[in-house]
Amino acid sequence: MADPTSQSNYLLIATRHLSLEWTLDFLTRTVRGTAVYELEVKGNDVAEVILDTADLVIDGIHVDEDSVAFTLGAKHTVMGSALHIPFPCPATKGASVKLTIEYETTTDCTALQWLDKEQTQGGKFPFLFSQCQPIYARSLVPIQDTPSVKFTYNARVTAALPTLMSAILISPPSTGPPHDGRKIGQDQVTYVFQQPVPIPSYLLAIASGNLRYRPLPVPKGKDWTSGVWAEEELVDAAEWEFKEDTTKFLEAEEKITMPYRFGVYDLLVLPPSFPYGGMENACVTFVTPTLLTGDRTLVDVVVHEITHSWFGNGVTHADACHFWLNEGWTTYVERLLQQILQTPAHRGFSFLIGSKMLYDDLKLYESRPSYQRLQIAFEYGENPDDAYSSVPYEKGANFLLHIERTLGGLDVFLPYVKNYVQTFMGKSITTQQWKDHLYAYYREHGTGENVEALDSLDWDGWLHGEGLTLPVPVEYDVTLALQSNLLAERWDKARTATDLHELFKASDLQELNANQIVVFLERLQSYPALPKLHISFLGSTYSFATTPNAEIRLRFYQVALLDPQSDAARQYAVDAAAWVVGEETPKGSGGEGRKGVIKGRMKFCRPIFRALHTVDAELALGTYRRHKLAFHPIARNLIEKVRTGGAFMIKH
Repeated sequence: MADPTSQSNYLLIATRHLSLEWTLDFLTRTVRGTAVYELEVKGNDVAEVILDTADLVIDGIHVDEDSVAFTLGAKHTVMGSALHIPFPCPATKGASVKLTIEYETTTDCTALQWLDKEQTQGGKFPFLFSQCQPIYARSLVPIQDTPSVKFTYNARVTAALPTLMSAILISPPSTGPPHDGRKIGQDQVTYVFQQPVPIPSYLLAIASGNLRYRPLPVPKGKDWTSGVWAEEELVDAAEWEFKEDTTKFLEAEEKITMPYRFGVYDLLVLPPSFPYGGMENACVTFVTPTLLTGDRTLVDVVVHEITHSWFGNGVTHADACHFWLNEGWTTYVERLLQQILQTPAHRGFSFLIGSKMLYDDLKLYESRPSYQRLQIAFEYGENPDDAYSSVPYEKGANFLLHIERTLGGLDVFLPYVKNYVQTFMGKSITTQQWKDHLYAYYREHGTGENVEALDSLDWDGWLHGEGLTLPVPVEYDVTLALQSNLLAERWDKARTATDLHELFKASDLQELNANQIVVFLERLQSYPALPKLHISFLGSTYSFATTPNAEIRLRFYQVALLDPQSDAARQYAVDAAAWVVGEETPKGSGGEGRKGVIKGRMKFCRPIFRALHTVDAELALGTYRRHKLAFHPIARNLIEKVRTGGAFMIKH
């Protein structure tokens, strides 16, 4: 079955290599240039190639050396316009076709966000970054926008600001003077990139701004390099945050999978409107600045993105229906790595934290039960972003954990993990292909008991089941949550107390790390809402109301807004609204208190706007509308689909 989100004819003819020649224009907020394609004919007598596009201006097309006419189909709301390019004569199976397209993007390009200098950390230069996952590469370049097609690429990008792509930077070198020693913001420099490993279109990425580079230490004997990029004002903080763990994570991952293939593993800290915690673009992972807490407590997000180098970037889902293969496997292996690097208790603790998000999202999609499934049967033209949630991550990881335990534990399952990666590296697969391989592996390398164990699994319940619970209960090691739960219980029992100073002190948190504080606050949400007095005391005594740690601040506001009808909710709704758009009054020296720092990461802005809307719809709508353009287009789309009582927050 063809990808339901693509109008291209990739089953008949597929891109094998792409050459890009781009110029970035910050004044018009467009990318202009040429794309040259090497196409491999897979069908018989193929008369045309059809590419996905969205809001592009096509200036001219050549097939081989001949100029050809082309047609743009009617614009589909989700899939854009199909670009039909006829061949002078039908192409035979196995033939190679060269295609050249001159084009430019428009200001409606969903993949790109152009930021004014005031929206950056330094405030001196504008910034550009892309987000092509899941189906937005088509608004950056005409492309077969499906993960079923992988291609190598090279690029030459001319810009007045330092530029990165999801490829190896050939020149100017990352370790040389910024912008090749030319004047940043004025002089045009051509950046040259090469990506020799085939990648899917959603991993195409570009960023340009006042960037600086810091190398990270690499273990002896490795043939890859690593470093961190950030705006000049943030690069030292970013280097400190990531230098301790990043390459250690990467080295540990290699031991349980196979050697890292991409040659370079860099991190790029983006401005705060970036809608995700991280995006695993090949060679350079994009990360949110909310990870820069100054205590390395949130660097486990990097473990997740590193893991995508094998699960997603290496072994890739065939289309959006099988997205859980990317995220479920990545989440499972990320937590396995935590057990290897720390303890089994840390692995269980991560599953426990994830379970709260899972059950919240299963509840959120109660009226759209098909999105509660692991394997979603998307209809043709359905927007996969509408189903974006923790379900493929958490339900998928729990399924794999259940398989591991059903088979007899890690000693039995880990050899399969390695074989899975080695078998499908560089390929795009479906859930059925994975399942067939799982059975084949244990028939050849296991025992009859292993196959019987696989037969005992509720395959339909896990892959296609709906509802608010997992098909079977999955238990976790909760050792690291005991103190958090006990503290939450103390607060619940004290709800009628009036002299809270005698009961609670800042030292209550002395033995808890940031993740344990998150669990404490999430546990509080399982009890009835606390009185306003208690919430105020909670926020001030533990500094939750002013903490620069966005993970903790989010959970504090969720506690405060738990009862939409309460006085506490009405008071803290104003604070939460100011926080999410960066309009709060500066408090202390924390970066989160600086005016203008929006919380563009969807993990934060979506639940905050959802909670705000239940408390004060007018406040939620007014706050969002005033700051709408500060959010990434992908985030805007999903914020505007926040469901409250079955209704959309923004009616179209």
